[in-house]
Amino acid sequence: MWGPSELGVPRSPLAPALKDAEGAVGRREVQAGRGRLKGLGPRGQRAGSGEAYPLYQLGGPQLRVFRTNFFIQLVRPGTEQPEDTVQFRIPMEMTRVDLRNYLERIYNVPVAAVRTRVQHGSGRKRDYRNVRIKKPDYKVAYVQLAHGQTFTFPDLFPEKEQSCEGGSAHDAQSMLLEQEQQRQQQRHGDPRRGGIPDWFSL
Repeated sequence: MWGPSELGVPRSPLAPALKDAEGAVGRREVQAGRGRLKGLGPRGQRAGSGEAYPLYQLGGPQLRVFRTNFFIQLVRPGTEQPEDTVQFRIPMEMTRVDLRNYLERIYNVPVAAVRTRVQHGSGRKRDYRNVRIKKPDYKVAYVQLAHGQTFTFPDLFPEKEQSCEGGSAHDAQSMLLEQEQQRQQQRHGDPRRGGIPDWFSL
């Protein structure tokens, strides 16, 4: 590309100063870019939690916050699991290494091993045209925590006993059954009545 001096256009007296400023800004951008690339892990995560982004200066590159490309879901296991095992539902594209890095670098959770399996969605349901509707597949991950670490799924909705005036619901139900038995005995106490109710008498 031709410069202004080669085309015969006189240079501005501020050209050397502008050139030096552009070089300094370019060097800053390269250095900031290298620092950002060194500090990032796979998927654009920060490698160390103690590292901080450099202060923004006028003319410097725009700083960006990198977020994960995956969303994981902690689920309650259907069958009883060991105390050091946690079950997650993760995307199909996520691998064991990704899940290990996700837990260790973001949440500082020590991980010993990760096992995954693919749960195929059922296709038994049919729509109004009698066409099968298949549910999407998903991946289940079993994370084994490091030695000495345990996890208990929180009891989010504890069952509360329904209390009434006389006590618990079981006591009230037993009381009603006893009263009904007493009525039955009184009704069938006199065999001469022949099943006539109590209110129909002289």
